[in-house]
Amino acid sequence: MVAEPTPMLTTPQTARYLGVKPQTLRKWRLVGGGPPYTRLGDSPRARAAYRMVDLDAWLAARTFVSTAAEAVARQRG
Repeated sequence: MVAEPTPMLTTPQTARYLGVKPQTLRKWRLVGGGPPYTRLGDSPRARAAYRMVDLDAWLAARTFVSTAAEAVARQRG
C-alpha cells in the first residue's frame, strides 16, 4: 500500500497561510528561524516548497497560553 503524499505549498501559498510576506519566508530560508522547507531541485535557485505537516508543527511549537509561558519556553532554549 502506497502512502498518500504530504500536501505541499509554494512560497506564496505558505506566506498566505502564515500571514507573512513571501520575502519573509525567503529571509528565514537564508538566515534560519522559519519553518522547514524542501528544495525541489539541486540548484540553490530551485523552487522551495513547504509541507503542511511541517508548517503546523512549526506553528504549534510557537503557540503559548501566556507571555509568561512564552518567556519560560524561550529561556529553556
